[in-house]
Amino acid sequence: MKYVALVYYDEAVMQTLSQQQWDELNQECIACGDSLRERNYMLGGQALQPTTIATTLRVRSGQVEITDGPFAETKEQLAGFYLLDVKDLNEAIQVASKIPPARYGSIEIRPVRELQTTGNQSY
Repeated sequence: MKYVALVYYDEAVMQTLSQQQWDELNQECIACGDSLRERNYMLGGQALQPTTIATTLRVRSGQVEITDGPFAETKEQLAGFYLLDVKDLNEAIQVASKIPPARYGSIEIRPVRELQTTGNQSY
């Protein structure tokens, strides 16, 4: 079963880390991803740029509306994701608990919903 582990943290708190602390955390994340891929738990994942350079798109009444920044003001911002392939939620929790930024923020675990088309092709 596929789950996405969404990594959230407060960007303002992360900016207080020294360059060495930031580099060490990033190296931990790389090692975590490598380990999860080696064990066939991780299908993919990426870190995200800060919300200060995000763009939000909405379509209302057929018109595209563009807003600079994230959709909503929140205490923690989406920082990245891990796409996991595990047997169930319990295993997803076990695997996601090893993601290093969990020490600074939170990891939201959500099942992936695969959409079926009329040709039985999944998206």
